[in-house]
Amino acid sequence: MSMTSAMGAGVAGLTANAIRLASISDNIANSSTMGYRRVETEFDAVVLGGTGGGGYSAGGVRTSNGRRVDQSGPLVSTKNALDLAIDGGGMLPTTGIADVVADSSNLPLLMTRTASFEPDADGYLRTASGLVLMGWAYNADGTFSSPSRDTSSSLTPVRLPLSQATSTPTTRIELGVTLPATETALGADGAVSRSTIEYYANLGTTEFLDITYTPQVSNTNDMSLTWRMDVRDLAKGPTDNLIGSYTVVFDGTAEYAGSIASVTTISGEDYDPETGIIPLNVAGGELDLMIGQPRGQNKLLQQIGDTYAQENIDRNGAPVGRYVSAEIDKNGILRVKYDNDEIQSYYKIPVVTVPNMNGLNAGNAQTYTVSQASGRFFLWDAGDGPAGTINGYARESSTTDIAEELTNMIQTQRAYASNAKIIQTVDEMMQETTNIKR
Repeated sequence: MSMTSAMGAGVAGLTANAIRLASISDNIANSSTMGYRRVETEFDAVVLGGTGGGGYSAGGVRTSNGRRVDQSGPLVSTKNALDLAIDGGGMLPTTGIADVVADSSNLPLLMTRTASFEPDADGYLRTASGLVLMGWAYNADGTFSSPSRDTSSSLTPVRLPLSQATSTPTTRIELGVTLPATETALGADGAVSRSTIEYYANLGTTEFLDITYTPQVSNTNDMSLTWRMDVRDLAKGPTDNLIGSYTVVFDGTAEYAGSIASVTTISGEDYDPETGIIPLNVAGGELDLMIGQPRGQNKLLQQIGDTYAQENIDRNGAPVGRYVSAEIDKNGILRVKYDNDEIQSYYKIPVVTVPNMNGLNAGNAQTYTVSQASGRFFLWDAGDGPAGTINGYARESSTTDIAEELTNMIQTQRAYASNAKIIQTVDEMMQETTNIKR
Protein backbone atom coordinates (compact mmCIF):
# COMPACT_ATOMS: atom_id res chain seq x y z
CA MET A 1 0.00 0.00 0.00
CA SER A 2 2.79 2.42 0.90
CA MET A 3 4.61 1.65 -2.34
CA THR A 4 1.45 2.27 -4.37
CA SER A 5 0.80 5.54 -2.56
CA ALA A 6 4.39 6.56 -3.23
CA MET A 7 3.76 5.99 -6.93
CA GLY A 8 0.58 8.10 -6.69
CA ALA A 9 2.41 10.87 -4.88
CA GLY A 10 5.07 10.91 -7.58
CA VAL A 11 2.45 11.14 -10.30
CA ALA A 12 0.72 13.97 -8.38
CA GLY A 13 4.08 15.71 -8.12
CA LEU A 14 4.61 15.42 -11.88
CA THR A 15 1.14 16.82 -12.54
CA ALA A 16 1.56 19.68 -10.06
CA ASN A 17 4.90 20.77 -11.46
CA ALA A 18 3.60 20.49 -15.01
CA ILE A 19 0.79 22.85 -14.02
CA ARG A 20 3.27 25.23 -12.43
CA LEU A 21 5.41 25.14 -15.56
CA ALA A 22 2.30 26.07 -17.59
CA SER A 23 1.67 29.15 -15.45
CA ILE A 24 5.36 30.11 -15.66
CA SER A 25 5.26 29.75 -19.44
CA ASP A 26 2.18 32.01 -19.55
CA ASN A 27 3.94 34.62 -17.42
CA ILE A 28 7.08 34.59 -19.55
CA ALA A 29 5.11 34.65 -22.81
CA ASN A 30 3.24 37.75 -21.58
CA SER A 31 6.23 39.58 -20.14
CA SER A 32 5.74 42.29 -22.78
CA THR A 33 1.92 42.27 -22.73
CA MET A 34 0.64 45.60 -21.45
CA GLY A 35 -1.60 45.21 -18.41
CA TYR A 36 -0.88 41.48 -17.95
CA ARG A 37 -1.20 40.12 -14.40
CA ARG A 38 1.08 37.19 -13.52
CA VAL A 39 -0.34 33.82 -12.43
CA GLU A 40 0.92 32.11 -9.28
CA THR A 41 0.64 28.35 -8.69
CA GLU A 42 0.34 27.34 -5.05
CA PHE A 43 1.06 23.78 -3.79
CA ASP A 44 -0.99 22.18 -1.00
CA ALA A 45 -0.24 18.87 0.69
CA VAL A 46 -2.81 16.03 0.53
CA VAL A 47 -2.84 13.84 3.68
CA LEU A 48 -4.54 10.42 3.44
CA GLY A 49 -3.72 8.90 6.80
CA GLY A 50 -1.74 9.17 10.00
CA THR A 51 1.65 7.74 10.89
CA GLY A 52 0.46 5.37 13.61
CA GLY A 53 0.93 1.60 13.49
CA GLY A 54 4.12 1.82 11.51
CA GLY A 55 2.30 2.46 8.23
CA TYR A 56 2.04 5.53 6.05
CA SER A 57 0.12 6.40 2.89
CA ALA A 58 1.44 9.23 0.78
CA GLY A 59 -1.27 11.64 -0.26
CA GLY A 60 0.80 13.71 -2.63
CA VAL A 61 0.17 17.33 -3.66
CA ARG A 62 -2.50 19.42 -5.35
CA THR A 63 -2.33 22.85 -6.92
CA SER A 64 -4.34 26.04 -6.98
CA ASN A 65 -3.77 28.85 -9.46
CA GLY A 66 -4.41 32.51 -8.76
CA ARG A 67 -3.91 35.67 -10.82
CA ARG A 68 -2.48 38.60 -8.85
CA VAL A 69 -4.81 41.25 -10.21
CA ASP A 70 -4.11 43.58 -7.29
CA GLN A 71 -0.47 43.98 -8.30
CA SER A 72 0.38 47.05 -10.40
CA GLY A 73 2.94 47.29 -13.16
CA PRO A 74 5.01 50.39 -13.91
CA LEU A 75 3.46 53.06 -16.17
CA VAL A 76 5.14 53.69 -19.52
CA SER A 77 4.73 56.99 -21.39
CA THR A 78 3.41 56.92 -24.97
CA LYS A 79 2.61 59.44 -27.70
CA ASN A 80 -1.09 58.62 -28.00
CA ALA A 81 -3.46 60.76 -25.93
CA LEU A 82 -5.97 57.90 -25.81
CA ASP A 83 -3.52 55.36 -24.41
CA LEU A 84 -4.99 55.01 -20.92
CA ALA A 85 -3.73 53.49 -17.68
CA ILE A 86 -4.99 53.56 -14.10
CA ASP A 87 -2.61 55.09 -11.56
CA GLY A 88 -3.87 53.53 -8.33
CA GLY A 89 -6.80 51.20 -7.66
CA GLY A 90 -9.59 50.12 -9.97
CA MET A 91 -10.12 49.44 -13.66
CA LEU A 92 -11.49 51.01 -16.83
CA PRO A 93 -15.00 49.96 -17.93
CA THR A 94 -15.20 48.48 -21.43
CA THR A 95 -17.45 46.21 -23.46
CA GLY A 96 -17.18 44.18 -26.68
CA ILE A 97 -17.52 45.83 -30.09
CA ALA A 98 -19.70 42.94 -31.33
CA ASP A 99 -22.32 43.69 -28.67
CA VAL A 100 -22.16 47.41 -29.47
CA VAL A 101 -22.64 46.86 -33.21
CA ALA A 102 -25.49 44.42 -32.51
CA ASP A 103 -27.11 47.20 -30.42
CA SER A 104 -27.44 44.86 -27.47
CA SER A 105 -29.66 46.15 -24.67
CA ASN A 106 -27.47 44.46 -22.05
CA LEU A 107 -23.83 45.24 -22.73
CA PRO A 108 -21.42 43.05 -20.72
CA LEU A 109 -19.07 44.93 -18.40
CA LEU A 110 -15.45 44.02 -19.15
CA MET A 111 -12.79 45.64 -16.98
CA THR A 112 -9.19 46.34 -17.88
CA ARG A 113 -6.30 48.19 -16.28
CA THR A 114 -4.85 49.70 -19.43
CA ALA A 115 -5.64 49.89 -23.13
CA SER A 116 -4.76 51.75 -26.32
CA PHE A 117 -7.91 53.31 -27.76
CA GLU A 118 -8.53 54.77 -31.20
CA PRO A 119 -11.80 55.91 -32.81
CA ASP A 120 -13.04 53.55 -35.54
CA ALA A 121 -14.92 54.56 -38.68
CA ASP A 122 -18.14 54.94 -36.68
CA GLY A 123 -16.47 57.01 -33.96
CA TYR A 124 -16.45 54.28 -31.28
CA LEU A 125 -13.40 54.51 -29.05
CA ARG A 126 -12.03 50.97 -29.19
CA THR A 127 -8.89 48.84 -29.05
CA ALA A 128 -7.49 46.61 -31.79
CA SER A 129 -8.81 43.58 -29.86
CA GLY A 130 -12.36 44.95 -29.93
CA LEU A 131 -12.81 46.55 -26.50
CA VAL A 132 -14.99 49.68 -26.51
CA LEU A 133 -14.52 52.25 -23.74
CA MET A 134 -17.64 52.96 -21.65
CA GLY A 135 -18.59 56.14 -19.82
CA TRP A 136 -21.35 58.46 -18.65
CA ALA A 137 -22.51 60.87 -21.35
CA TYR A 138 -22.86 64.60 -20.73
CA ASN A 139 -26.20 66.22 -21.47
CA ALA A 140 -26.63 68.11 -24.74
CA ASP A 141 -26.44 71.45 -22.90
CA GLY A 142 -23.05 70.54 -21.40
CA THR A 143 -24.36 69.69 -17.93
CA PHE A 144 -23.77 66.39 -16.16
CA SER A 145 -26.42 64.41 -14.29
CA SER A 146 -25.40 62.16 -11.40
CA PRO A 147 -25.75 58.52 -12.58
CA SER A 148 -26.34 55.23 -10.76
CA ARG A 149 -23.04 53.83 -9.55
CA ASP A 150 -23.84 50.21 -8.72
CA THR A 151 -25.07 49.20 -12.17
CA SER A 152 -23.54 49.32 -15.63
CA SER A 153 -26.87 50.20 -17.29
CA SER A 154 -26.03 53.91 -16.97
CA LEU A 155 -22.83 53.46 -18.99
CA THR A 156 -22.81 53.99 -22.75
CA PRO A 157 -20.16 53.22 -25.38
CA VAL A 158 -17.92 56.22 -25.95
CA ARG A 159 -18.52 57.54 -29.46
CA LEU A 160 -16.62 60.56 -30.78
CA PRO A 161 -18.31 63.11 -33.12
CA LEU A 162 -15.88 62.59 -35.99
CA SER A 163 -18.20 63.89 -38.72
CA GLN A 164 -20.43 66.10 -36.62
CA ALA A 165 -20.06 69.85 -36.96
CA THR A 166 -20.69 71.95 -33.87
CA SER A 167 -21.18 75.58 -33.00
CA THR A 168 -21.89 77.50 -29.82
CA PRO A 169 -24.25 80.48 -30.07
CA THR A 170 -23.24 83.75 -28.50
CA THR A 171 -25.28 84.47 -25.38
CA ARG A 172 -23.21 87.23 -23.79
CA ILE A 173 -21.23 90.23 -25.07
CA GLU A 174 -19.26 92.60 -22.86
CA LEU A 175 -19.14 96.04 -24.42
CA GLY A 176 -15.85 97.76 -23.55
CA VAL A 177 -16.17 101.15 -25.27
CA THR A 178 -14.95 104.66 -24.34
CA LEU A 179 -17.00 107.59 -25.66
CA PRO A 180 -15.50 111.09 -25.95
CA ALA A 181 -16.97 113.42 -23.32
CA THR A 182 -16.08 116.48 -25.42
CA GLU A 183 -18.68 115.49 -28.05
CA THR A 184 -21.43 116.47 -25.56
CA ALA A 185 -19.99 119.94 -24.97
CA LEU A 186 -21.45 123.23 -26.24
CA GLY A 187 -20.45 123.80 -29.86
CA ALA A 188 -19.38 120.18 -30.53
CA ASP A 189 -20.26 118.74 -33.95
CA GLY A 190 -22.11 115.78 -32.37
CA ALA A 191 -20.27 113.12 -34.37
CA VAL A 192 -21.82 109.67 -34.16
CA SER A 193 -19.57 106.83 -32.95
CA ARG A 194 -20.16 103.21 -34.00
CA SER A 195 -19.31 99.68 -32.82
CA THR A 196 -19.79 96.70 -35.15
CA ILE A 197 -19.71 93.50 -33.10
CA GLU A 198 -19.59 89.98 -34.46
CA TYR A 199 -21.69 87.26 -32.83
CA TYR A 200 -22.61 83.64 -33.59
CA ALA A 201 -26.25 82.67 -34.15
CA ASN A 202 -27.92 79.39 -33.17
CA LEU A 203 -27.17 77.75 -36.52
CA GLY A 204 -23.49 78.70 -36.44
CA THR A 205 -23.78 81.61 -38.84
CA THR A 206 -21.75 84.76 -38.22
CA GLU A 207 -23.91 87.83 -37.64
CA PHE A 208 -23.29 91.41 -36.51
CA LEU A 209 -24.66 93.97 -34.08
CA ASP A 210 -24.39 97.58 -35.21
CA ILE A 211 -24.35 99.94 -32.20
CA THR A 212 -24.38 103.70 -32.76
CA TYR A 213 -23.73 106.31 -30.07
CA THR A 214 -25.21 109.75 -30.78
CA PRO A 215 -24.14 112.52 -28.38
CA GLN A 216 -26.64 115.07 -27.04
CA VAL A 217 -24.81 118.34 -27.57
CA SER A 218 -25.11 120.67 -24.59
CA ASN A 219 -26.80 124.06 -24.93
CA THR A 220 -25.02 125.36 -21.83
CA ASN A 221 -21.41 125.74 -20.87
CA ASP A 222 -21.52 122.33 -19.11
CA MET A 223 -21.22 119.04 -20.96
CA SER A 224 -24.50 117.15 -21.20
CA LEU A 225 -22.73 113.76 -20.63
CA THR A 226 -25.73 112.19 -22.39
CA TRP A 227 -25.82 109.81 -25.36
CA ARG A 228 -28.42 107.91 -27.32
CA MET A 229 -27.40 104.31 -27.94
CA ASP A 230 -29.18 102.46 -30.77
CA VAL A 231 -28.63 98.70 -31.14
CA ARG A 232 -29.34 97.10 -34.53
CA ASP A 233 -29.19 93.42 -35.46
CA LEU A 234 -27.94 93.25 -39.04
CA ALA A 235 -29.26 89.69 -39.35
CA LYS A 236 -32.73 91.23 -39.58
CA GLY A 237 -34.16 93.32 -42.40
CA PRO A 238 -33.33 97.03 -42.63
CA THR A 239 -36.84 98.04 -41.57
CA ASP A 240 -36.95 96.02 -38.35
CA ASN A 241 -33.32 95.66 -37.31
CA LEU A 242 -33.52 98.27 -34.52
CA ILE A 243 -33.87 96.05 -31.44
CA GLY A 244 -33.18 98.60 -28.71
CA SER A 245 -32.69 102.32 -28.07
CA TYR A 246 -31.43 103.78 -24.78
CA THR A 247 -30.52 107.14 -23.26
CA VAL A 248 -27.27 106.74 -21.37
CA VAL A 249 -26.20 109.45 -18.90
CA PHE A 250 -22.66 109.38 -17.52
CA ASP A 251 -21.37 110.62 -14.16
CA GLY A 252 -19.22 113.73 -14.08
CA THR A 253 -18.22 113.77 -10.41
CA ALA A 254 -14.63 113.31 -9.31
CA GLU A 255 -15.44 110.01 -7.59
CA TYR A 256 -17.31 108.31 -10.44
CA ALA A 257 -16.11 110.31 -13.45
CA GLY A 258 -16.75 108.45 -16.69
CA SER A 259 -18.97 105.68 -15.31
CA ILE A 260 -22.65 105.18 -16.13
CA ALA A 261 -25.03 107.26 -14.03
CA SER A 262 -28.34 106.03 -15.50
CA VAL A 263 -29.81 104.20 -18.49
CA THR A 264 -33.35 104.97 -19.71
CA THR A 265 -35.08 102.61 -22.12
CA ILE A 266 -36.57 104.25 -25.22
CA SER A 267 -37.46 100.97 -26.96
CA GLY A 268 -36.55 97.32 -26.58
CA GLU A 269 -35.87 95.32 -23.43
CA ASP A 270 -35.21 97.19 -20.19
CA TYR A 271 -31.69 97.70 -18.88
CA ASP A 272 -31.07 95.91 -15.54
CA PRO A 273 -29.01 98.16 -13.21
CA GLU A 274 -28.38 95.24 -10.82
CA THR A 275 -26.46 93.24 -13.40
CA GLY A 276 -25.53 95.96 -15.90
CA ILE A 277 -27.13 93.91 -18.70
CA ILE A 278 -29.41 94.85 -21.60
CA PRO A 279 -31.29 91.74 -22.83
CA LEU A 280 -31.46 91.64 -26.63
CA ASN A 281 -33.74 89.57 -28.86
CA VAL A 282 -31.53 88.95 -31.87
CA ALA A 283 -32.36 86.83 -34.92
CA GLY A 284 -30.42 83.89 -33.49
CA GLY A 285 -32.09 83.90 -30.07
CA GLU A 286 -31.50 85.77 -26.83
CA LEU A 287 -28.29 87.63 -26.05
CA ASP A 288 -27.14 89.64 -23.01
CA LEU A 289 -25.31 92.88 -23.75
CA MET A 290 -23.20 93.76 -20.71
CA ILE A 291 -22.48 97.52 -20.49
CA GLY A 292 -21.74 97.78 -16.74
CA GLN A 293 -23.58 98.83 -13.60
CA PRO A 294 -24.25 102.45 -12.63
CA ARG A 295 -21.20 103.85 -10.84
CA GLY A 296 -19.85 100.30 -10.71
CA GLN A 297 -16.28 99.06 -10.56
CA ASN A 298 -16.41 97.49 -14.03
CA LYS A 299 -16.42 100.44 -16.38
CA LEU A 300 -17.30 98.67 -19.61
CA LEU A 301 -19.21 101.43 -21.39
CA GLN A 302 -17.71 104.73 -20.22
CA GLN A 303 -17.31 108.35 -21.29
CA ILE A 304 -14.04 110.19 -20.78
CA GLY A 305 -11.54 112.31 -22.70
CA ASP A 306 -11.92 113.45 -26.30
CA THR A 307 -11.37 110.25 -28.33
CA TYR A 308 -13.63 107.31 -29.18
CA ALA A 309 -12.01 103.94 -28.45
CA GLN A 310 -13.25 100.38 -28.68
CA GLU A 311 -11.26 99.09 -25.72
CA ASN A 312 -12.36 95.48 -25.44
CA ILE A 313 -15.24 93.45 -26.87
CA ASP A 314 -15.51 90.09 -25.14
CA ARG A 315 -18.07 87.46 -26.16
CA ASN A 316 -18.73 83.79 -25.76
CA GLY A 317 -19.75 81.33 -28.47
CA ALA A 318 -17.93 79.90 -31.46
CA PRO A 319 -18.46 79.46 -35.21
CA VAL A 320 -18.93 76.08 -36.90
CA GLY A 321 -16.13 73.68 -36.05
CA ARG A 322 -15.19 70.07 -36.75
CA TYR A 323 -13.52 67.36 -34.71
CA VAL A 324 -9.76 67.61 -34.26
CA SER A 325 -8.83 65.45 -31.27
CA ALA A 326 -9.97 64.04 -27.95
CA GLU A 327 -8.26 63.71 -24.57
CA ILE A 328 -9.18 62.28 -21.17
CA ASP A 329 -7.90 64.03 -18.06
CA LYS A 330 -6.97 62.51 -14.70
CA ASN A 331 -10.54 62.92 -13.46
CA GLY A 332 -11.89 60.89 -16.37
CA ILE A 333 -13.42 63.82 -18.30
CA LEU A 334 -13.29 63.20 -22.06
CA ARG A 335 -13.10 66.50 -23.92
CA VAL A 336 -13.26 67.01 -27.66
CA LYS A 337 -11.36 69.80 -29.38
CA TYR A 338 -12.70 71.38 -32.59
CA ASP A 339 -10.90 73.38 -35.26
CA ASN A 340 -12.70 76.54 -34.08
CA ASP A 341 -10.77 76.20 -30.78
CA GLU A 342 -13.93 75.12 -28.93
CA ILE A 343 -13.48 72.39 -26.32
CA GLN A 344 -16.53 70.45 -25.17
CA SER A 345 -16.97 67.80 -22.49
CA TYR A 346 -18.67 64.67 -23.84
CA TYR A 347 -18.15 61.83 -21.35
CA LYS A 348 -17.00 61.11 -17.83
CA ILE A 349 -15.11 57.82 -17.57
CA PRO A 350 -15.56 56.15 -14.16
CA VAL A 351 -13.16 53.78 -12.41
CA VAL A 352 -14.55 50.36 -11.45
CA THR A 353 -13.59 48.75 -8.13
CA VAL A 354 -14.56 45.48 -6.39
CA PRO A 355 -13.87 44.34 -2.81
CA ASN A 356 -11.55 41.50 -3.90
CA MET A 357 -9.60 42.24 -7.06
CA ASN A 358 -7.94 38.80 -7.04
CA GLY A 359 -11.38 37.19 -7.16
CA LEU A 360 -12.18 38.56 -10.62
CA ASN A 361 -12.58 36.17 -13.54
CA ALA A 362 -9.84 36.66 -16.14
CA GLY A 363 -10.68 36.83 -19.86
CA ASN A 364 -8.88 37.46 -23.12
CA ALA A 365 -7.12 40.74 -23.89
CA GLN A 366 -6.38 41.48 -20.20
CA THR A 367 -10.07 41.85 -19.31
CA TYR A 368 -11.84 40.80 -16.14
CA THR A 369 -15.42 40.18 -15.09
CA VAL A 370 -17.14 40.16 -11.73
CA SER A 371 -17.50 36.86 -9.85
CA GLN A 372 -18.90 35.73 -6.51
CA ALA A 373 -15.36 35.78 -5.11
CA SER A 374 -14.72 39.37 -6.24
CA GLY A 375 -17.92 40.86 -4.85
CA ARG A 376 -20.12 43.50 -6.50
CA PHE A 377 -18.59 46.39 -8.42
CA PHE A 378 -18.94 50.12 -7.79
CA LEU A 379 -18.37 52.99 -10.21
CA TRP A 380 -16.25 55.79 -8.74
CA ASP A 381 -15.21 59.16 -10.08
CA ALA A 382 -11.54 58.87 -11.00
CA GLY A 383 -9.37 59.90 -8.05
CA ASP A 384 -12.14 59.52 -5.44
CA GLY A 385 -12.19 56.95 -2.63
CA PRO A 386 -10.20 53.81 -3.54
CA ALA A 387 -10.21 54.68 -7.25
CA GLY A 388 -7.01 55.77 -8.94
CA THR A 389 -6.65 58.52 -11.54
CA ILE A 390 -6.79 57.94 -15.29
CA ASN A 391 -3.55 58.72 -17.10
CA GLY A 392 -3.54 59.54 -20.80
CA TYR A 393 -0.40 59.09 -22.90
CA ALA A 394 0.41 56.03 -20.73
CA ARG A 395 0.23 52.24 -20.64
CA GLU A 396 0.77 49.88 -17.73
CA SER A 397 3.45 47.22 -18.16
CA SER A 398 3.19 43.52 -17.39
CA THR A 399 3.79 42.48 -13.78
CA THR A 400 5.98 39.56 -14.93
CA ASP A 401 9.53 39.55 -13.53
CA ILE A 402 11.59 37.51 -16.01
CA ALA A 403 14.40 36.79 -13.53
CA GLU A 404 11.93 35.48 -10.96
CA GLU A 405 10.13 33.33 -13.53
CA LEU A 406 13.39 31.78 -14.78
CA THR A 407 14.34 30.94 -11.20
CA ASN A 408 10.92 29.35 -10.68
CA MET A 409 11.31 27.42 -13.92
CA ILE A 410 14.63 25.92 -12.78
CA GLN A 411 13.11 24.92 -9.44
CA THR A 412 10.12 23.39 -11.21
CA GLN A 413 12.35 21.45 -13.58
CA ARG A 414 14.33 19.98 -10.69
CA ALA A 415 11.17 19.13 -8.75
CA TYR A 416 9.71 17.44 -11.83
CA ALA A 417 12.88 15.39 -12.33
CA SER A 418 12.84 14.37 -8.64
CA ASN A 419 9.23 13.21 -8.87
CA ALA A 420 10.09 11.26 -12.01
CA LYS A 421 12.92 9.63 -10.04
CA ILE A 422 10.41 8.60 -7.35
CA ILE A 423 8.29 6.81 -9.96
CA GLN A 424 11.38 5.16 -11.43
CA THR A 425 12.51 4.01 -7.98
CA VAL A 426 9.08 2.62 -7.09
CA ASP A 427 9.01 0.75 -10.40
CA GLU A 428 12.42 -0.80 -9.65
CA MET A 429 11.34 -1.78 -6.13
CA MET A 430 8.16 -3.38 -7.44
CA GLN A 431 10.27 -5.28 -9.97
CA GLU A 432 12.44 -6.55 -7.14
CA THR A 433 9.33 -7.72 -5.30
CA THR A 434 8.18 -9.58 -8.41
CA ASN A 435 11.60 -11.26 -8.72
CA ILE A 436 11.35 -12.64 -5.15
CA LYS A 437 8.39 -14.83 -6.20
CA ARG A 438 10.56 -16.38 -8.92
